[in-house]
Amino acid sequence: MKMGAEEEDNQKSIPVLPWMRSPIDVSAVHECPLSLLPCIDPRLKVSLEKMGISSLFPVQLAVWQETVGPGGFERDLCVNSPTGSGKTLAYALPIVQMLSTRSVKCLRALVVLPTRDLALQVKEVFAAIAPAVGLSVGLAVGQSSIADEISELINRPKLELGVRFDPDDVFPELRSSVDILVATPGRLMDHINNTKGFTLEHLCYLVVDETDRLLREAYQSWLPTVLQITRPDDESFLPCAQNFLPSPFGSLKTIRRSGLERGFKGKSYPRLVKMVLSATLTQDPSKLAQLDLHHPLFLTTGQKRYQLPEKLQSYKLLCESKYKPLYLVGLLQSLGAEKCLIFTSSVESTHRLCTLLNSFDHLPFKIKEYSSLQRQSIRSKTLKAFRKGEIQVLVSSDAMTRGMDVEGVRNVINYDMPPYIKTYIHRAGRTARAGQNGCCFTLLRKEEVKRFNKLLRKAENNSCSKYSVPSSYIEPLHSIYESALEKLKETVEMETSRKRKR
Repeated sequence: MKMGAEEEDNQKSIPVLPWMRSPIDVSAVHECPLSLLPCIDPRLKVSLEKMGISSLFPVQLAVWQETVGPGGFERDLCVNSPTGSGKTLAYALPIVQMLSTRSVKCLRALVVLPTRDLALQVKEVFAAIAPAVGLSVGLAVGQSSIADEISELINRPKLELGVRFDPDDVFPELRSSVDILVATPGRLMDHINNTKGFTLEHLCYLVVDETDRLLREAYQSWLPTVLQITRPDDESFLPCAQNFLPSPFGSLKTIRRSGLERGFKGKSYPRLVKMVLSATLTQDPSKLAQLDLHHPLFLTTGQKRYQLPEKLQSYKLLCESKYKPLYLVGLLQSLGAEKCLIFTSSVESTHRLCTLLNSFDHLPFKIKEYSSLQRQSIRSKTLKAFRKGEIQVLVSSDAMTRGMDVEGVRNVINYDMPPYIKTYIHRAGRTARAGQNGCCFTLLRKEEVKRFNKLLRKAENNSCSKYSVPSSYIEPLHSIYESALEKLKETVEMETSRKRKR
């Protein structure tokens, strides 16, 4: 869902919270080799090296210092950092490190993301490091049936004949099979409301990734529900996260409340530690208030609110509306075999554009679409092929704009001009990730240029050069274009006819 024009236009009139006025600039932090990273579990170091990671990026090191390091999770963290700067590992690594210090099996960390595809990607990061320290990671996104998810998340131990559970046991018959859960809001609410044995009562860490989007969309009131479940009955908090985790040897006592568990025998209730992250973190106090943050610490990269990747080159390509697809094909040909991601304004536009491009004969690259019109299994298969390089050009709706990391995307093309600066930042952030070079091209009609320039000024970026496609690429396409339009018309008519018959 897009940010409303009124919200973005009125950002300057919204008062900024005091703690956001003096952020910690993580750009001043240098990368740190793993060999010099304090306190890291050697097993995690080995796992990171297997992933090809030899050092932490600035935002990752800054979060480590405020969690595992001297900061000790004493404050909730808000991270505003450009796409591709390494935010996922920034929270995954310290959470896994902290959970590994106690060997109790219950759900202690929850990561919430707005889309299935992004959740799958984040789960892969956790799954690459958590098993090394004996932790398990679950996924609740609706990719499989609810029954299959329950079987993965909830352990149903078999009882030996004549053996009965102690009613005072902290764990009832149904136990969590995972230490960390990566979830989308809708499926999370399904489990909270309907899954026996599923509880957030022992939750220590809550990560809200892509915060601005999750706060903008209600998603069945998932956030107030989670905060209510995890809020203590009294307000006595432990000051440090090292004491958050319960001992597995009888220190817990079950307190029944609405079918859920809560209680740390002989101890005050722990504070739920929150980490919120985005490349375009909202400054709206009314939205941030929903998170109920505890003395939040604001980490950001530089002093600009809207930031593009450091090594991104932006270009604008002027074209006639009638021949816009020709300019796009010419641009793709001029870029050669480089991996490209094309964004359109809607799922319908994505489908039509991909169909049109595939109607051009003998293009030297493979083109596929990626949108919410497709089943999850199809999207996953397409994304996998794109990552492998079996598909060179992917046409997408904004389903890909949030956090998705596809290695080797050299070019992003805005076939339709993004309506807001946040949309531009998230689209452009699919390239030039992790310090790599990348380009973002925006196709513009003459009447769109002024509005586009105004949009970029919100990111304090005036370095958008004009790009021209050589006429030698475009002229030969005119006759092919007419034929492609006829094929598109026939395809649309066939698809419409099939829908009517259903």
